[in-house]
Amino acid sequence: MTPDTADELTSMTACEAVQRLKSGEVSSADLIEAAFQRIEATDDAVNAMVIHCRDRAERQAASAAKETPLAGLPVGIKDLSDLAGVRCTQGSPIYENQISETSAISVERLEAAGAIPIGKTNTPEFGAGANTFNAVFGITRNPWDTSKSCAGSSGGSAVALATGQCWLATGSDLGGSLRTPASFCGVVGLRPSPGRVPRKSLKDPFNTMSVEGPMGRTVEDTALMLDCMAGWDARDPISFPARPGEFLETSRNTPAPKRIAYSLDLGGIIPVDPAVADVFGEALKTLEDMGVELVETCPDFTHTIETFNVIRGLGFVSSMAFEYENHRDQLKDDVIWNIELGQSLNADQIARAFKHRAEMYDSATRLLRDGGFDAFLCPTAIVPPYPAEKLWVDEVNGQHFDNYIHWLAMVSAITLTSLPSVSVPAGFTANHLPVGVQFVGHPRAEGTLLGHARHFEQANGLTAQLPIMPRNPA
Repeated sequence: MTPDTADELTSMTACEAVQRLKSGEVSSADLIEAAFQRIEATDDAVNAMVIHCRDRAERQAASAAKETPLAGLPVGIKDLSDLAGVRCTQGSPIYENQISETSAISVERLEAAGAIPIGKTNTPEFGAGANTFNAVFGITRNPWDTSKSCAGSSGGSAVALATGQCWLATGSDLGGSLRTPASFCGVVGLRPSPGRVPRKSLKDPFNTMSVEGPMGRTVEDTALMLDCMAGWDARDPISFPARPGEFLETSRNTPAPKRIAYSLDLGGIIPVDPAVADVFGEALKTLEDMGVELVETCPDFTHTIETFNVIRGLGFVSSMAFEYENHRDQLKDDVIWNIELGQSLNADQIARAFKHRAEMYDSATRLLRDGGFDAFLCPTAIVPPYPAEKLWVDEVNGQHFDNYIHWLAMVSAITLTSLPSVSVPAGFTANHLPVGVQFVGHPRAEGTLLGHARHFEQANGLTAQLPIMPRNPA
């Protein structure tokens, strides 16, 4: 395959690629070859697809079924999710050589829908961190400027999409782990409602904070992937059914939004870098030009930071007790901090956090319902991509942050509401670094939310700039 042919194939959207697979214009083998040519051309610069399973993928391609929703489309799997027969390091030296015996539920569902995993994408250790680096594979870099961070923890997936290494990729999200990398890399990332995408957890199966979700280059691609991941599974007690094909269909048929609530800083709980504020202003102008009525208002997020810290810490205690008790010397400081914060909690602190979370859900849903709003809009990240070697953002506009999750309040606040949210590219800074905005929808209304985001995406036309070759302006 010539480089020009490979570039043509890897530049297609997932929906276009599936259409060509179904028509027989291209084969799964063609796409796998094109993907690995692209990985070879780009990954030395960005370090996104850190584990390859080409032989496994080519065996699957030989029997790929065109009648399935994805028809043999190559995809990337975040290295927190099990893929049978392939390494799953979780970014940790503890599991550096672990081979998964079975696949995660979401991966099973993708493969049943015709997806062909071609590799694992990089993640910070156990997904704890808003910058994608670990002791096993090192740093994943932002392709728009390889001196910059791609954020985390689904940074490898976001970079793989932006550079054309795959057409779809899995992500997961607790405090923005899927949405922030989407913003930093100029792709689309959906945090679905808890239970929308089933996942198996023997340690904390009723957890509603951490979810798995789809990432794509366009809103339609993301909707297509959600169709293949969503649904009820008896192994996940909070999962619920989905109608086949509903999200892509609804996203295509939903009218443009008429009325949107918005806030730049979530009512003043978190500062926003001026470069992000400028792009957010451009996004508001785009919506105004679309005829959308914009109202500056916000749910009550007053207690976001303390509430998120408590519930997140509690979750780390329940999910990582084994690693802490047996391998504490191999854990990075951020993971230890989360666990020990959780261990320090008392019943009053926990009860207060759950009370505040209930109030946030009530405030957000009442705002959307009683205000007649189609969605709520805010920035995805409070800063543009920052230096790749920097662990986390410690100051914005003179306000200092004392831990690595404080600066993520823009996304963690939305996590606490359990409402679906999608990060969509909104524009670029003066240094041509991507900035995304976050559309937040009504409870369990992912299809309609994606439809509203799709109209915005079509109005700004930014997805046409992907995929890109890694750049180093310096």
